[in-house]
Amino acid sequence: MPTTMKDIARDLGVSVVTVSKVLRNHEDISEATRKRVLDRVKELDYTPNLAARGLVTGKTYLVGLVVPDLLHPFFAQVAKSLSRALLKKGYCLTISTSEEDAELEKHEINRLLGRRLDALVIASSSTNPSVFERIQRQGLPFVLIDRSLPELDTNYVGSDDEAIGFLATEHLIEVGCKRIAHVRGPNNSPGVGRLKGYQNALAKHKLKSLSGYVSMPRLVDVQSRESGADLMHQLLALNPRPDGVFCYNDPMAIGAIHTILDAGLTVPGDIAVIGSGNLHYDTELRIPLSSIDQRTDMIGERAGRLTLSLLESKTHPRNRTIIIQPQLVVRASTERKQRSNR
Repeated sequence: MPTTMKDIARDLGVSVVTVSKVLRNHEDISEATRKRVLDRVKELDYTPNLAARGLVTGKTYLVGLVVPDLLHPFFAQVAKSLSRALLKKGYCLTISTSEEDAELEKHEINRLLGRRLDALVIASSSTNPSVFERIQRQGLPFVLIDRSLPELDTNYVGSDDEAIGFLATEHLIEVGCKRIAHVRGPNNSPGVGRLKGYQNALAKHKLKSLSGYVSMPRLVDVQSRESGADLMHQLLALNPRPDGVFCYNDPMAIGAIHTILDAGLTVPGDIAVIGSGNLHYDTELRIPLSSIDQRTDMIGERAGRLTLSLLESKTHPRNRTIIIQPQLVVRASTERKQRSNR
């Protein structure tokens, strides 16, 4: 017969509750007791039966994460830091992707709800709050990340998207760009916020966004590089062409740079390019990419802490909004001397 918590408790002369608290990394257990239990668990090669625990406690110790695209490094990094935060309290993360499709997202959320998860964390591809209002009615804790729904009062963790757009655009102005294009995001909170920040920076410096200088792909988190490359082709055909481009995310910026170089132009000499996300590979590119650091690890970590606080609360706490301030990271794709308009 497989080892049970009762066996471990009997061997050590402690209660089953004590063993359970150690396995869930509960704080009110002494270090000496914790070490005794963990040593015995290791010795017996014990694996907790989560299904059995769920029958007793009414909890599955599972948290669902729904993101538009797991291949996008931004969401992979968020998932990593979120999982790390949850594991400290014994919760596991189960991940699903919506492929940037609102209907598929609704299906995946319903599938996860059917598994009786303890909480959900969602980077939504939808602008319709109805599915989240349903979750609220069911009383399941959930946290939105990266994309907010302004008409929905709920828990949210994300970046200051207006600040992202402003920082990126003003940096391009400061390095001498006069004709700045924006490869924008969708009509969700990050897309709208970054566009507004771009417009605010241009207005502050009395510059205009010329006709055709703001473009939006059909998809931004799926096939991002391809979208950035395609839209950069369109921008190069403009007269006059841009001398600076702010891209909604880093993969789109990488696609844009490839198109610029393939056209025989230089980055940043002819066109300076900046993205958003400050992803882990930005320093390794042929032309290291300037970017706005969204503090990706902090988004995941704060979302994890907020989720745990909801799970551990004995009351229904007031919804919280956590906005993380971004930072400019300058690399070779925008490092050039200021120049006059040509």
